[in-house]
Amino acid sequence: MTTPEAEQGGAARPEERLEKAVRAAEQALIEYEIAVETFRVEVDNFSRLHHQRLGPVYARLDELEARVLEAKAARSGDAEDRRLADEARARLMPLPGVEELLHGWMDGDGLFPEATAMLTGQEVRPPQRVRPSEEARKLYRELARRAHPDLAQEEAERARREEFITRVNAAYARGDAGELRRLAEEWDAGPQQQRGESRAEELYARLEWLAERKELLTRIATELEQSAIGGMLRLAPDDPDRLLEEIAGQLTAQVAEREAELAALLGPAAPDAGPGSGSVGA
Repeated sequence: MTTPEAEQGGAARPEERLEKAVRAAEQALIEYEIAVETFRVEVDNFSRLHHQRLGPVYARLDELEARVLEAKAARSGDAEDRRLADEARARLMPLPGVEELLHGWMDGDGLFPEATAMLTGQEVRPPQRVRPSEEARKLYRELARRAHPDLAQEEAERARREEFITRVNAAYARGDAGELRRLAEEWDAGPQQQRGESRAEELYARLEWLAERKELLTRIATELEQSAIGGMLRLAPDDPDRLLEEIAGQLTAQVAEREAELAALLGPAAPDAGPGSGSVGA
């Protein structure tokens, strides 16, 4: 015969089932957030490398485009050709903002090595793409699961976790497995959160918050995927360096075409091309 105590022990309380649902939703959200953060790191790294390697080529193409239009305007004398040439030149003239000027050349620690090499006349080394190793990925996932702010029930604990996870994210973005190991040891030595029972109303509110957070992350992931850099990265997620080489080859071909077009326009029979004209070389 089944005793009332056994029946009570065999049936989970509604709050217990709700707590399990909240814990499952928390873990699912953390896994999704890890995936979004990993993709963000990849996009940021690829964006930096793309700018450093291909930025000068894009600038060369823009300059050649302006000079071609100027040469055409000088040859035709047409007012519309002159307007197009002036607009192309004007797009190159405004000084960029400080962040744009320093992007890819300087950070909080000063000039990047490749910028220093260029300014001092040394051989410019190609920038290295930061790709977290398998160990760094494993350490990051484990730390994110254990220390994520979404697991906190109290505001003070959430603030502590947010500060810690900020350092974890920074180390992961640098691919620094050693720093991630040190952070794991720091977390193990620190105070651990004591989770108490929550009332049903609090658990329902928690589920609603988790759903809202999931929607926010979905929007962030969509923006990353639909960005120009994200779209390029998705074309070759396992070998983005090869993709850069392909893009560089296409841009080099476009530069050659524009240079040939400009050389033809600036031939002996052509009038002076006006501002910006001169030798084809950089």
